[in-house]
Parts: sequence; structure tokens; C-alpha cells
Amino acid sequence: MIAEALLREVGATCRTCSDLASFEAGLNETACFAVVTQEALKGADLSGIAARLAAQPTWSDLPFIVLTRGGDGPEQNSAAARLSEALGNVTFLERPFHPTTFVSVTRSALKGRHRQFEARARIEELRESENRLQIALLAGRLGSWEFDVQTETLAASATCRAIFGRGPEAPFTYQDLLASIHPQDRARMQAAVGASIAGDVDYAIEYRTVWPDGSIHWAEIRARVVRDRQGGRPRLVGVSSDITDRKTAEDRLHQLNETLEERVFTRTVELRQAHDKVMAEVEQRERAEEQLRQSQKMEAVGQLTGGLAHDFNNLLTGITGSLELLQMRMRQGRTAELDRFIVAAQQSADRAAALTHRLLAFSRRQTLDPKPTDVASLMAGVAELITRAIGPAIALEMASVQDLWSTLVDPNQLENALLNLCINARDAMPDGGRIMIQAENIFLDGRAAGPRDMPPGQYVSLSVTDTGTGMSPEVIERAFDPFFTTKPMGQGTGLGLSMIYGFVRQSGGQVRIHSEVGRGTTVRLYLPRHAQAAEAAARRSGVAVASRAKPGETVLVVDDEPSVRMLVTEVLQNLGYCAIEAADGRSGLEVLRSSARVDLLVSDVGLPGGMNGRQLADAGRALRPDLRVLFITGYAEHAVMGEKHLTPGMSVLTKPFSLEALAARINGLIADEAFPSRVSSGLAGGGPPP
Repeated sequence: MIAEALLREVGATCRTCSDLASFEAGLNETACFAVVTQEALKGADLSGIAARLAAQPTWSDLPFIVLTRGGDGPEQNSAAARLSEALGNVTFLERPFHPTTFVSVTRSALKGRHRQFEARARIEELRESENRLQIALLAGRLGSWEFDVQTETLAASATCRAIFGRGPEAPFTYQDLLASIHPQDRARMQAAVGASIAGDVDYAIEYRTVWPDGSIHWAEIRARVVRDRQGGRPRLVGVSSDITDRKTAEDRLHQLNETLEERVFTRTVELRQAHDKVMAEVEQRERAEEQLRQSQKMEAVGQLTGGLAHDFNNLLTGITGSLELLQMRMRQGRTAELDRFIVAAQQSADRAAALTHRLLAFSRRQTLDPKPTDVASLMAGVAELITRAIGPAIALEMASVQDLWSTLVDPNQLENALLNLCINARDAMPDGGRIMIQAENIFLDGRAAGPRDMPPGQYVSLSVTDTGTGMSPEVIERAFDPFFTTKPMGQGTGLGLSMIYGFVRQSGGQVRIHSEVGRGTTVRLYLPRHAQAAEAAARRSGVAVASRAKPGETVLVVDDEPSVRMLVTEVLQNLGYCAIEAADGRSGLEVLRSSARVDLLVSDVGLPGGMNGRQLADAGRALRPDLRVLFITGYAEHAVMGEKHLTPGMSVLTKPFSLEALAARINGLIADEAFPSRVSSGLAGGGPPP
């Protein structure tokens, strides 16, 4: 009972045996060691235990700990010596023993048994690897062989012998090998072997073989030079294969090529009959290739715009942040009149940010804030803005069915899309006309009119119809291409429809255009129905900066862009936080491994050096489970996180961002007492580590 209690204290799982039979039954490969008193074994029949031990695998040597009384060790007691011989790997521990001694002995036995388990795993891996190799050789009809250059000893597998026409049990020496090679190829083979050994290069050759029955075959030989640890005693280890069928086919092909003109003449009639069929197949293939090129082009443009947006946002973060700091210093009375320069720079940065937003929308990498949305209320809310945008010469009409379903989208992006469609419609009606915006519920069952590449289900349809000039089929086909526009130079970027397409596809929907030249255009957005009711009102309040830091609170800032690190550090210092900077993920991980206090990790996602921001955050969470994380990135969450999702205590802030929003997000993450139960819109709050 004392031994069992001590074993449980060190974390060992014990099995207590009340008799010798159950003790013997427990001596299997899963047992790590056995503890038994000498009295239990004294006078007992140990033949069963001895048989079990004798039947152990080669890797196994089960340790025994025999508890003896004073003076019963193998040195003083012949019976104990015989017991040691019967059990093999046995350690005698004299009672009474000190608990520390017992624990030390059991740990040594356990450690030794674990080494045996490791040896078993390696043996099994080697056996499995050898089996796979043999299966691969058999599947590839490859014969393995090994040749000792100094002793001219050749060891060949049965498959290798068969390639040279020899039976599996027939003798096959190096001299037999030479005799099997065609006399005209023998010197070339020996020269290749010598060159391989002299230059330590791979041995590869094809030559003819002569089988004992006199038939001629072909063999392909490949090998590598292997030397002993001292760099001497070279051996060739390789494989051989029978390539007779291939060589025969090559000879036949050569013969066929010599009679090509005659065969072409005789097949002319057949080719003429097949001409129409071939031309039809070529035409079908060209259509398929065109569709493939279009798909590849759209994917390539998506990747390109995503990369451009990332670089632009890195620059914009430095620009807008620097300007805000300049304004802050100016309000503090530390600078002269710089307002007009600051405003001009901010306007340029805003335009660049707008372009980046459109690029990201097309590439489907923008960060969306999806909410249950009432499309009818959204239409009513944006009606005045659309009326001002299209002008008095165009009549605007809106219609919506009663009980219109809600949909899960970013309402701001949907407003922008609707406004963009109305502006496009306005430009298609230079002499005035009418725009009809209509929302309705649609159920697609695979047979109803609608996109055929969407799964059946319930959708909210939002359409914009104009009475303008319309589009040709060629223009419709390219309408969603980035930078494609029919407007004069300087009057359109060609990103409007592509941005709408990207937003809707990112929201799980689809876009379709129906138009005829001279008869107007209808652009219809299909958005999946959302079961949850729409939010009563969107919150548009500004971001409020939370309270200042508590003494000692520290934030680790990791970004490869020095200007971004400088801006974030400046904001932190203004809020009263201590800041630690790191230029890459590995440097940041070293800080997290240290004893330095870190209440929040602020990291870019795209970091150099082989460790990105998400990997850094996961490694930091492994070291500090309560670590809060704020990602700052030019990509969207799903574009930079891969298949991973944000977990509680993580948040994303996309570049460019205002320093006020950054400060509020930092304060919010550190100030929260506990991780939130959900992550909304790719942004999550968090709390400080203990």
C-alpha cells in the first residue's frame, strides 16, 4: 500500500494484483515495470512468468523491482540470485526503504522502459519503411542490388535476378552479371562503373542483356556511390528494371516513322472524313480555353489588387497618422500654420484610401461589417442622397414588397453599391430618364429565373433599372472586369461594378446584368436571406477614447514598417502606456518569452522572417494564455488568417486607421475584464492578462 501510494504521488497509474496469476497476466507490452515482494515469489512456480519474459520482443526487457527484507539481496541469498536469473532485468530494494529511494528506483525503471518503447517505435518505423520500399520496388518492377567494389561482391534481389534471366535461387555473382551483358555493351558498362566511383557521381546506364536461353533483352540500371564513415570502401547501391518492352516500342516507332509517307497517303481519305469532327472539337476547345483564360484573369487581378491594397495601406497609415500627430502638436502650440498643408495631405491620403477600398472590394479582401439589414429601410434612408446625385432631370422611383426579408450584409457597403449603380444609370441617361429601384423576395429552386451558379434557397433581390442607352453583349461580358469602362478618359476608373461584384460575392450573393442597346439596363443583386431580424438602427457614433493607462501597463508593438511602429508607440505613450517595439515576429516572440510585462500585443499580420502575425499571436497565447492581441493589417481578417478565425481576446484594425480609433481599440482591449463571448465583424475586445 505504501509503494502504491508513492507511485500515485509521482503520477504513475498502478494496477494492484492480489495473487501471482493476476500478476503474471499483467506482464504484457503495455506494462512499464513491475513491483513485487520477494515473499510473494518465494517458493512459487515461476515458469509461467519466465515463459512470458522469454517471449518478449527483441526490444523489450521488462524491469522488475523486488522488495526484499534485510540481508535478502542476491549477494547474501542464493534464492535471490536465482530469482534475479529468472526475472532478468531486476532491481532489489531492501525494506524498510526511504520513500525518496523508492521513487528514484521507479523513475529509473520507468525511464528505461520508455527507452524500450522508443526503440520499439523506431523498429516499427524501420520495418514499415522497409515494407513500403519493397512494395514500391515490386509495384515498379524494380530489382534492388548492392555491389562491393573492393571485393567484387554482388547482392541482388529476386526481381533483379529475373531481369537478367536468372531464377530467385540461382547463383548470381559479379562475374555472372558481366557474362549476362551483351559483349558489345560490356566495356561501356565497366567504363561507366569506373567513372561513377572515381567521380562520386550517380551511375545510370542502359544496355542489352543475354539470357541463358540466348534471347536478347534490355536493362536500365541506376545507382549511387555509398562509402563508409571513413570515406573509403565504395559500394554501388541501386535498382534495375527491364525496359525491353519500351525499347521494342521505340524500334517499332522508328520503323513506322520510316514508312510515314506511305501511311499518310493511305490515311488521307480517313482524315478528310474526320475533318468536320475535328474542327467542331477545336471550336469547342477554344470556347473552353476562353472561359479558362477569363477565370484565370479574374483570379490574377484579384490577387494583384489585394497585394497593391496591402502596400497602399501601409503607406497610408504612416501618412494619416503623421498628419494627425502634426495636428496634435499644432494644437499644443508647438508649430506654425500648417493647416492647409495638413488638409491637402489628408485629402490625398483619403483619395488613396478610397482607391484601395475599391481594389480590395474587387479582390474580395475588404473587411466587412455584416449586420442583419432591412433593405427597404436602407433604400429609404439613402433616397435623398441618390436624388441629389442623379439630378433633377432623372425621376427616381422606389418599390419594395411588404414583409421584405432581412439579409446579412455590410449596410454601408450596400449603400455605396446602390449609390454607385444609380450614378452609372445617370451617366447612361445624359438627356434624362427614369431610375427604378425595386426590392423583393425571391426563392430559387434551380428552375426559376436567376443565377444558375447559386444554390437553391431564399434571397433578397435588389435591382436598379434605367431607361438609358443600354449595353451590348460584349460590354456586359466585360462589365465586371477591373478598370474596364466605356466612359471617356478621366470620367471613370472602371472599378465601380467590379467593386460591387466583389462586395456581393464576398457577402455570399451574386450579381446579374440584363441589358439591350437602346432599351435600358437592369442590374440585380441577389443577397441570401438572413433569419435574424434587422437591427433597428445603425450606430454611427464616433469613436470615443477610453481612459488612460494604469501605471506599468505595457504594450508590445510588432511591425516591419518603422513609421507604423513610431506612430503606434507615440499613441501608446500619449495614453500613458509603456511600449516595447519589435521589427519582426521572432523578435516579438523573444520579448514574450522574457519576464517583461505585456498587457497587449499589437502586431501587423504580414511580417518578414518566416513568422507572420497570427503565428506570433498563437505562440504568444501558448506562453501567456490571457494575452490580448490587436492585429493591424491592410488585408481583411479572412484574407490574412487563412482558415483560422479570431478567438476571444483578439481584434483586427485595418489600415489606414485614425489614431483616435487605434487608441480606443487599445484601451478597450486592455480595460475589458474578460474575453468577450463572440467576435463581431472581425473585431473582438479583450482584457488584460493577470
